[in-house]
Amino acid sequence: MQVGIGQINRLKVLRRVSVGAYLDGETLGDILLPNRYLSDAIVEGDEVEVFVYLDSEDRLIATTETPLAKVGDFAFMRVVATSKFGAFLDWGLMKDLLVPFREQAVKMEKDRWYVVYVYLDHETGRIVASAKINKFLDNVSPQYQQGDEVDLLIAAHTDLGYKAVINNLHSGLLYNNQIFRKLNIGQQLKGYINKIREDDKIDLLLEKPGYDKTASLSEQVLSVIKEAGGFMDVTDKSDPERIVQLFGMSKKNFKMALGALYREHIVSLEKDGVRIL
Repeated sequence: MQVGIGQINRLKVLRRVSVGAYLDGETLGDILLPNRYLSDAIVEGDEVEVFVYLDSEDRLIATTETPLAKVGDFAFMRVVATSKFGAFLDWGLMKDLLVPFREQAVKMEKDRWYVVYVYLDHETGRIVASAKINKFLDNVSPQYQQGDEVDLLIAAHTDLGYKAVINNLHSGLLYNNQIFRKLNIGQQLKGYINKIREDDKIDLLLEKPGYDKTASLSEQVLSVIKEAGGFMDVTDKSDPERIVQLFGMSKKNFKMALGALYREHIVSLEKDGVRIL
């Protein structure tokens, strides 16, 4: 497999030198792994797992540190500085990540957080980020089925609901009237495909649709009760807002889940609450 810039690679140690060790970058040439990331136990011929990127002088360098995002990833990052070149993000490495002015959806400000896409600029050979994330999404036709579990990154809030990045490939929407928990921009969580529209736009859910829905809801309710010590002073007559706050679901779904747990003799429904048997 070809060594990837902006990716985690497993590379062979060619030789130790005073400043570190040179790794076999194959077609990219030798890549330095500085002493700060080396242990005395690493010798010539060993293989090490490293992230390959460019240092402040645009030389290829390796690190055993893991960045917040690799090339091809979307992530939520904080601006640590701005300059005449653009904004610089903290992505977990010694060298900050540049967002050029042309890649800023709005002018970025220091100490604010933004959802960005990390990519390799083939004109300059540098790893940069873009806040204009839409152009990196929906470039391939979605091949999901209803009910498929997907990884989500909450990207923006609109009048209809929350826009989310799906599996680093597509965009989708979580509708306000189907959300029963607090969501934050930059939050990463699991979600489910609800519908692929004729124009390939994707509707999402936080709860699995279809026949598995009750089982998923029951597990969620059971988990919350377990964390509370096995008993909670909540019933099917409790206030809907309190149920949303405690379980992150509507009262209708809570009653459905509670009924399933009761029928399977997992919980007992008492006058003042529900208890795990």
